[in-house]
Amino acid sequence: MNAANEIFAIKRVSLDKTDAETMKGYMNEIALLKRLEGNNRIIQLFDSEVKGGPGGTKGHLMLVMECGEVDLAKLLQEQQKEPLNMVWVSYYWQQMLQAVHVIHEEKIVHSDLKPANFVLVRGQLKLIDFGIANAIANDTTNIQRDHQIGTVNYMSPEAIELPDGMRRLKVGRPSDVWSLGCILYQMVYGQPPFQHLSVYQKMKAIPDLAHVIDFPEYSVPSIVNKNGERKKLEHLKRRVRADVIRGMRSCLARNPKERATIPELLEQEWLALREPEVPSAKPSLASDETIINPYYMKQLLEYGIKLGKQSGNIDPENLAKEAERLVQELKALET
Repeated sequence: MNAANEIFAIKRVSLDKTDAETMKGYMNEIALLKRLEGNNRIIQLFDSEVKGGPGGTKGHLMLVMECGEVDLAKLLQEQQKEPLNMVWVSYYWQQMLQAVHVIHEEKIVHSDLKPANFVLVRGQLKLIDFGIANAIANDTTNIQRDHQIGTVNYMSPEAIELPDGMRRLKVGRPSDVWSLGCILYQMVYGQPPFQHLSVYQKMKAIPDLAHVIDFPEYSVPSIVNKNGERKKLEHLKRRVRADVIRGMRSCLARNPKERATIPELLEQEWLALREPEVPSAKPSLASDETIINPYYMKQLLEYGIKLGKQSGNIDPENLAKEAERLVQELKALET
């Protein structure tokens, strides 16, 4: 805590059992955070140092960073029990897109996007954990990796596939878009698209073109009961907007070239919660016809019944004349 009563987070990493590859990841994270300093969608690094240990031990790496109140994974865990709330979804989805857009503009691929790597800082989502992120060379659009990295539930097909045997893996910005699509799917449906599979099945299904990703028409919240079983709350189900499903599909195309870009995702209309325009299809009516909504139809029937009760004897001809008069009045109101 500083003089302004601001709380900071300290990341303390023991270096005694750290191999060269892991240490390289830590140094890479420090370098990228310094490069991204000042962006309000990226967690801020204030200071870092390596403290030597006693007796010639390697000691610790210390990072002083912004303190996050809660991560998106915990938010999603709570939201899973509630009916689908598109205001909530669009609010945080837009902030996630803005954060990833920042790093992509800096030619950085995160490679491990997942809910736990977005944290709330004073109510705003920020991106963290750049340990395995890598910068793209100026003359390329992808980075090559020798090993599969990332969290399986959010891992892109190209990060799993090994074409032509042991060829190095190529992942670019579209790989992060796939991971974002998995997070959006979880925000809408309560779990990522491959959650129901074992790890082995996930590794097979994610790159498999024949494995169809299901996009249910309804979002159904769920809770875990006392026996540890997940129970769906069918009475709280909500229909998922068609344009939201199209948005998820645009992220989860197995061909990286077919995926939407971050700027395209930010332009999707559902983010502003605008209702899609439906072309009006008015039926053609004759000059003596009109359309009566249920409210006016109820009024017309009540008037007819009341008229009959008052007279004690319903004259069909008079009733027809009164009905015609009401219809004309309705037409006048609609024009």
